[in-house]
Amino acid sequence: MTADVPASHATEDAAPPAFPLTSGRQRGYHRAAVDTFLDAARRAFESGDDTLTSEDVRVASFPLVKEGYQVADVDSALGRIEDAFAARARERTVREKGVEAWVAEARVDAQVILDHLARAPKHRFARTGVLTFGYRIDEVDHVADRITAFLRDGDALSAEQVRNAAFRMQRGGYREEQVDALLDTTVEVILAVR
Repeated sequence: MTADVPASHATEDAAPPAFPLTSGRQRGYHRAAVDTFLDAARRAFESGDDTLTSEDVRVASFPLVKEGYQVADVDSALGRIEDAFAARARERTVREKGVEAWVAEARVDAQVILDHLARAPKHRFARTGVLTFGYRIDEVDHVADRITAFLRDGDALSAEQVRNAAFRMQRGGYREEQVDALLDTTVEVILAVR
């Protein structure tokens, strides 16, 4: 004897997951939260709606759960979606204000980043207290040097490389929110000049 399964549940269970799932003790992104966000992003992009931006995609976060979506796979997809929203914003601005306005805005942002990173190594960002953890200073400074070389000298650096920058923690390290804000602005500049 088989139990009757409502049609909505049968369809839900039959649909393959959008991304690979975690297993064992590993945690991944909450499937429903990711699916809901991606659905909203798709609708906003297809309709040309400006209520969702590339920045919204970049800062999206999801709860970590057992049997969730693999984090790296979702993050990679979010990077591509962010790129698509940024390209659409660039095209719209160029169409409405001209390419000069778009380039001028990117130059201003790039100069702000360069001015910030011109500070002496180990002093580029505010530090946490001696008993509080922050990003490891030498690792952040290394990424900061790569960003400076990209903006000043034209060295190769992709938005994906900046997005994937990860830092170990140390007591008295750089404040995470300041570093993250600068990395976000760097991604915007990279996307603007591509």
